[in-house]
Amino acid sequence: MAAMPPGPAPAAAPSLRLYTREGCCLCEGLQERLAALRPEPRIELHDVDRDPGLQARYGLRVPVLACPCPPAPAAGPPAAPGAVDGDPVLGWRELPPVPPRLSGERLQAWLRDHGAVAGAAAPGGPPSPEHL
Repeated sequence: MAAMPPGPAPAAAPSLRLYTREGCCLCEGLQERLAALRPEPRIELHDVDRDPGLQARYGLRVPVLACPCPPAPAAGPPAAPGAVDGDPVLGWRELPPVPPRLSGERLQAWLRDHGAVAGAAAPGGPPSPEHL
């Protein structure tokens, strides 16, 4: 068997966390659109109805997408707005609601604009108008 020629390593697929509930058509639609992206992101599904804490936090406000963010420095500023459970150690940041009609390249660009994938804009930065 021939050795693979050296070259750049493929970009790692981003990790995303999707807060969802069973039977939610918006949740299922977002999950399908995310799964169609290339590279396909690793998606952690969290059913809010299986955890009283998540149920209290999100109620009917699903789907909610979150992306990893670096923990705040020990002596640094507080956690970024939207840090899950207000705990910067968890390292997850909620994203604004994903427009339900975004898919493919436009969804990828939206994720990049919101700091959820490589080459992203700064967290909290506004999305480009053409991506809405």
